[in-house]
Amino acid sequence: MTAVAGPDVLGLWDRSVREHAAGPALVTPRRVLSYQDADRLTDAWAAALTTRGAGPGKLVGLAFGDPARTVLGMLAALKAGAGFTVLDDRLPPAARAALVERTAAAVWLGDGAHAPEGAFVPASSDAGGGAATAARPGRPADGSDVAYVLFTSGSTGRPKGTVVGRDALGRFASAVAERLGLTPRDRWLQVASLGFDVLIEEVFPAFAAGAAVVCREDTRALDAEELHLALARTRTTVVELSTQYWLEYARWLTANGTTTPAELRTVVVGGERMDPGPYRAWQARQPAGLAHVYGLTECTVSSTFYTGLLPADAQEVPLGTPLRDVRISVRRDGRPVPDGETGEIHIGGPLLARGFLDDEAATARRFVPDPYAAEPGARLYVTGDLGRIDADGQLVFLGRADDQVKIRGHRLEPARVERALCELPGVEQAVVFPDPATGTALWAFTVAADPAAAPLPGEAVRLTGRDRDALVAPLEAQLPDWAVPRVLYRVSVLPKNPHGKVDKRLLSAWAAPAPAGAPARARSGARAGEPVQDRAVDAAQEPLEPVLTLFREVLGAPALGPDDNFFDHGGQSLLAMRLLARLRESDPAAAGLRASTLFASPTPRLLTGALAERRAAART
Repeated sequence: MTAVAGPDVLGLWDRSVREHAAGPALVTPRRVLSYQDADRLTDAWAAALTTRGAGPGKLVGLAFGDPARTVLGMLAALKAGAGFTVLDDRLPPAARAALVERTAAAVWLGDGAHAPEGAFVPASSDAGGGAATAARPGRPADGSDVAYVLFTSGSTGRPKGTVVGRDALGRFASAVAERLGLTPRDRWLQVASLGFDVLIEEVFPAFAAGAAVVCREDTRALDAEELHLALARTRTTVVELSTQYWLEYARWLTANGTTTPAELRTVVVGGERMDPGPYRAWQARQPAGLAHVYGLTECTVSSTFYTGLLPADAQEVPLGTPLRDVRISVRRDGRPVPDGETGEIHIGGPLLARGFLDDEAATARRFVPDPYAAEPGARLYVTGDLGRIDADGQLVFLGRADDQVKIRGHRLEPARVERALCELPGVEQAVVFPDPATGTALWAFTVAADPAAAPLPGEAVRLTGRDRDALVAPLEAQLPDWAVPRVLYRVSVLPKNPHGKVDKRLLSAWAAPAPAGAPARARSGARAGEPVQDRAVDAAQEPLEPVLTLFREVLGAPALGPDDNFFDHGGQSLLAMRLLARLRESDPAAAGLRASTLFASPTPRLLTGALAERRAAART
């Protein structure tokens, strides 16, 4: 039996153009493009792409630092019959070059330093009436043709390119618009990193409903206050945030005694396990509703949604129920288990990706035949996640069946980072896992190849200075920022638990700060025989103390000194938001402080100086 075709993704766009021609499709800080305007402009871009070799079965690469032009490029590629891939502008040069080579795109659109050489730079202005006559390709793409390829982490050090078909994209866009009740009055703020699969969810369901996509000027991360102001200024109704980002925003709202902007009706949250406490607190205080989502790049972004009022006795926030066209089952040894029992989550249905780019072995391993399906040829994606179906039919997440982790919403195979560490001179063994307190940054524990460099048994010495830089710098050249360990320790051995696996709890205990009154260890940046610099704050530097205390609390680093760099000691964008929010609560001079100030003044001493300058400027 032939499967019924889903809605064509361009058919959904064309319907919105017909029915909402004058309505806003793309809102940017500089202009608003109506559906008619965006349609004409992307027709012109598509015609130019076609003349450069784009077409069904081919890829168009997008390398813009401008989110709005990236969105237009996605539409133009689909109109040319091709699929698209998006090059994240935060990737280091070597990783960007590797992805450009692997995709073998027929043409690249882009501008700026991270665009490949020879990239086509389309006109940014509305091409006017002439663009409306641009013909779409003679052989239109069908549902089985590629819509896009996005890359996720791989344990071999080679990211996996997930190939999603046009039929899956169209079904997904329609199903999400339906589940969230999107209408032409909605505005969805685009905040995800370009190249991250959430970008797909921010764009195509909105277009399917005739709603507007609101784009920022660039891809710079917004802190909680900036996000709040952007939501209010743009009259956003829907936004999607990673779990940790949402937690920072919720903390900021509580600390400032305010609520979500009046127009914001839904905050979509996903990427990591969510605690019931913050979820209930939000529902009790905030007018905007929550949609807790679960999904994977290989299954066309989100597969399940939970929008209910969390019961008082719930131990977990459910992942929800599947979208239309998604089949969720919990299986053990390949066999479905009864509701309530734990097993591995399997996802089926027509929203599954076609597989992995140029990797038939990995495709066969993770996309498997479903022997229990009624329709012939049905497939399942083996997620590696453990879960159960509760009494209300909701999917509940119960952890991972393997070692894969989530960092700031991104999936990561720790083996990829561990392998990269072990390839560095002087490193014999390595293990990587998220920090136990927040789960937002990676910790790495290494065993030196030279036993003379090993600390005492049972000790974990934190690497700083040249020792740390020697490991971090090579990783930054080949891995995305979120995959680089920011806190590194050296140990004499990687301890094992009774099951023969590395005992991560014991390593965390070794890394815990010494109790008060215990003798201080030598700082790892000092060489044998060199005096250890006393980094304590003296009484004459009292104004530095409040800032230093906040640095230590946010980073969980009681020994942090006044000249230690925030980003060298585990700091990243989410923790920067937390630090700035705490500063604003305690110091009037920090009002309006932005993340850019922390990048320019990343140590307690420098930031204290920056705050002093703000006070002086306020008095003049």
